[in-house]
Amino acid sequence: MSVAEDTIARNRALQTEWYGEPLGDRVRPLLGRLGMSQSGLAGVLGLSAPMLSQLMSGQRAKISNPAVLHRLMAVEDLVAAPGFDALTAAGVQARLEEIKAESAATTSGMRGAVSGRVPAGPAPSSLERAAEREGGRGAAEPARLVQALLREVASAAEIEAAAGLIADRFPDLAEVLRVYGAGRTSEAEEHFARTVLKHTPGDRAAMPERSRLDSV
Repeated sequence: MSVAEDTIARNRALQTEWYGEPLGDRVRPLLGRLGMSQSGLAGVLGLSAPMLSQLMSGQRAKISNPAVLHRLMAVEDLVAAPGFDALTAAGVQARLEEIKAESAATTSGMRGAVSGRVPAGPAPSSLERAAEREGGRGAAEPARLVQALLREVASAAEIEAAAGLIADRFPDLAEVLRVYGAGRTSEAEEHFARTVLKHTPGDRAAMPERSRLDSV
């Protein structure tokens, strides 16, 4: 195996550890579902086309900007949504433009999302407001932000190991690490809605309650 091939194999293994699978395997299905070129998707994610190509091919291993990972997960959520196939091309493009404008939250913005206080920034889109009315989907944005933060500072294997160390004494905290650090985005959204927004699966218009984090 040449040095270049060894580097690519190592980078793909690191991507699997950090992101669940090689980034090429995550991104290619999105290109097919969206009917986009790599260059077009790179623009949505906030990357140059060569950088996205290098990440997909394994020439580079890590997404260094948390906002890019945040947007990638948002695009994955978009194409995985039950109503995606019913969207018009214009509707898909509008949602992609919204994702393109998103950024990972600052620490203060994240505290606001968790505590229920509304941080300064753009008003939620009509799509997000409609989703929130469906019960619990208002958790999508903050849940993805927590995921992006955890996955930026540690790999899935490291998060699982940390959760295992504290599971006996702090089971709830271990669950948070596992759900947000190594679980699926839909699981993180459901957990956030249930524990912070106090939504249950049958809720249609549940009102957020004051969480324990709000008093910290």
